[in-house]
Amino acid sequence: MPRPPALAPSVTPGDAATGLDPQSRRIFGALMLGMLVASISQTIVGPAMPRIVAELGGMDHYSWLATAAMLVSAITVPIVGKLSDIYGRRGFYLGGLVVFMLGSVLSGLAPNFWWLIAARAIQGAGMGTLMPLSQTIIGDIISPRQRGKYQGLMGGVFGISSILGPLVGGFVTDNWGWRWLFFISLPVGVAAYLGISRFLHLEHVREPTVIDRAGIGLLALTLVLVLVPVSLGGTTWAWGSAEVIGMLAAGALTLVAFIAVERRAVEPVLPLHLFRSSIFTLSNIASFMVSVMMFGAMIYLPVYAQGVLGVSATNSGLILMPMSVAMIGLSIIAGLVITKTGRYKLQTLFGLLLMGAGFWMLVRLDYEASELDLTVAMVVFGIGLGIAMQVYTLIVQNAAARRDLGIATASTQFFRNVGSTVGTAVFGTIMAGGLAANIAVHLPPGAAERLAASGQEVDAGSVLDPSVLANLPAEVVAGVQRGLADSLNAVFLWGLVPFALALVATVFIKELPLRNTVHTVDEAGRELLDTMGQTAPSDEIQVPLGRDGGNTRTHERLLGLRLGLLADAALRGDRPLLARAVTEVGDGDLDRGAALLARTSRMLTTEDNTVAAETEPFAVEVAALAKRAGGLLTADLRRELVTAVAERDAATVMTTVEPTVAERHEAVDIGLLEAVGDDLTAAYLVDAVRARS
Repeated sequence: MPRPPALAPSVTPGDAATGLDPQSRRIFGALMLGMLVASISQTIVGPAMPRIVAELGGMDHYSWLATAAMLVSAITVPIVGKLSDIYGRRGFYLGGLVVFMLGSVLSGLAPNFWWLIAARAIQGAGMGTLMPLSQTIIGDIISPRQRGKYQGLMGGVFGISSILGPLVGGFVTDNWGWRWLFFISLPVGVAAYLGISRFLHLEHVREPTVIDRAGIGLLALTLVLVLVPVSLGGTTWAWGSAEVIGMLAAGALTLVAFIAVERRAVEPVLPLHLFRSSIFTLSNIASFMVSVMMFGAMIYLPVYAQGVLGVSATNSGLILMPMSVAMIGLSIIAGLVITKTGRYKLQTLFGLLLMGAGFWMLVRLDYEASELDLTVAMVVFGIGLGIAMQVYTLIVQNAAARRDLGIATASTQFFRNVGSTVGTAVFGTIMAGGLAANIAVHLPPGAAERLAASGQEVDAGSVLDPSVLANLPAEVVAGVQRGLADSLNAVFLWGLVPFALALVATVFIKELPLRNTVHTVDEAGRELLDTMGQTAPSDEIQVPLGRDGGNTRTHERLLGLRLGLLADAALRGDRPLLARAVTEVGDGDLDRGAALLARTSRMLTTEDNTVAAETEPFAVEVAALAKRAGGLLTADLRRELVTAVAERDAATVMTTVEPTVAERHEAVDIGLLEAVGDDLTAAYLVDAVRARS
């Protein structure tokens, strides 16, 4: 084949490769509102959590203010992801907003600690709907190559909420009271609902399906049985207690039952075949560990700022702000870099290393540390988090088949939520488990007994509630602060374990080129799935060669050979009609048309993913020609071709509906003849390619 001239595709897949069309931009804007209302609920409450616990009680269950929402969110994510694939995204997204706002109202009205925990769980159901569907809908409307930029912007929304949330949360807590934190987000939620209900109208064709009710129930039960004892172990229950051991054992049994059910389910809520992909499995392991680190920092840094450094809720928000600024800035920059280069692995590894460095700096903090020491550590951690956080969703989406896009994206969010739940719970256990002993070591002799005799209880809550703190002797305050610093040091030290595991998992992720279309290339093995129903006299599968077999990999290869041979023949000069047709492909340029066909041929026949990704835009351009009004060919050329093959006059052919052979001779099955012709054409194509080479 002659070397085709260098050219760039003139048609990209929709507007996905160059930018969003107006409708997609409106959808994306609505998604950003939805992400904002969900993410700001986490960050705005952060600075107030120490104050809430001090007022309502429950320091031993501090982590449950976050764990309750995360636990329910973790259960909700895969279920909503699967159901949205079946029933469409819009209804679930709007429902998630309503549920979230209901949880916010109930949280603001909470009369006691456990009411608040229940209300936070309702919020978690809304969060578990909004977070994954925001990412999934991005996957529906934006190609992977461009998706990095827009997911970076979505990460920027989380970053903005991380900046404004602590500042607003600290100010509101100090001046109006913490209950207003839950009411203040309601106008944002209403605005998000109105925007999404107006603009989010994705096409969806519902297909008959079977709901995996058993899988949904077993998944929810397994998560509760595993995460509740992990959260309460070491505080409410001893790790060796019958409650913890019994629930973990029951969780293991329900997990086995869940796997057995999913292997037989028609539409499994969590398709196990996804785990056959090392990319999917390793990405979710890494995402899980990054979430453990992220929430280990975000939940317990306000405790350090207020409890050890002694700053107000407002000032703790200010201390957290540099981390958020670093995260949002690097999230956007990292997304733009991915879009420009099409590469993501090295920068993700770099981001993880920075996160590890940030955690190591947190480990080195002690009672003598300053606000500047804390801020520098958080900035380093925030930069790394911004670089790495959003990339794992992109990696999974790029490797997933389109039919699995919703559940694959939701699965990533699921593991992220479980990671955040486990991280918050385990770190909370580490902090609470040794807190009393650490405080006792630093208190003056007999101080605890004297205060207890006067009706004052000394614990970490003593330095988190300003009204209590004002009545404590300075040496007692210092002792509590030193003990709390020691406990938080242990929390940050254990944070290096998930860092190491995330780094190892990411090292082994295979980097696939990012596609320029929103559609997924058939995964390896599609041919086997497409031909399982075929019969053959031997153990080999019977691979169909023609159109009757559907879109198998072999069919694609043969199509590629045909397009390549046609490009060759058009350039030889002895096929005038073909040359005119290929000129139409090149928009009036024969050489360009042949080059487009040659690159499309290469894309369809290669097994090299890099080559396929590089030539994909040209195949997209060629395919787009079929959408022209009247098809690829001009009316004159089409008329000439139609009349050239007929043994009758052109006027009759062009002006009458001729009876077909199948209509006149019922014994002749044209479909079977086409199958014969397809098989013979396949042999001819392979012969022709061999002769050419």
